[in-house]
Amino acid sequence: MKFRKLAGSHAGRIVLAAVPVAIVSTVLMTGVAQGAVPVSFAVSGSQFQISATKLDGTGFSQYAGVAPDTAGKDHQVAIANIKSATLSDLCQAVVTDTPLGKVGMLITAGGGGTPASASDLQIGMTDLKGDSEFHNIRIGVDASTVNTTAKGAAGDFAQDADTVTITNLQQTAWSTQASVFTLNGMHVQLTDGSKGCF
Repeated sequence: MKFRKLAGSHAGRIVLAAVPVAIVSTVLMTGVAQGAVPVSFAVSGSQFQISATKLDGTGFSQYAGVAPDTAGKDHQVAIANIKSATLSDLCQAVVTDTPLGKVGMLITAGGGGTPASASDLQIGMTDLKGDSEFHNIRIGVDASTVNTTAKGAAGDFAQDADTVTITNLQQTAWSTQASVFTLNGMHVQLTDGSKGCF
């Protein structure tokens, strides 16, 4: 199976000065919660919600890019990377239209004082709300020179930081990938689509 990489792009460049991007998602629902996953993939046709009461991360970067789908369409996103993260009271919700009507999937994990954790996270997102704190942040660096392994296109705007903390996080995203995602106390349930994370 061939997967496509989230890519930086000069075309339709998104200006994202001082817009921190949280890296939180449990969209990888098919047996990869405790193992390695591909470094890239084609996105589905649905965005999803993610929330957490707190995210703590190290090794952060963010720049503009695109998330490709299987139909060949590129979705503009803010691409963000976190080397290592913990997520308290993690929630993910997605709603899909089916022949039987709307069907939702709600996933929760990381409650009861035992956060979920993730390594080598990358997310393609379109919206974020929360209270953020960065240590040693650099805003306006060239995307090809950020301090993470994944980098953007030369000449594009970017920011990076040694650490990031986001509380009361609410996020909408197209995709998330990770090398390891540990979901302590995971609960997966089907809904009628009316119940989300926020």
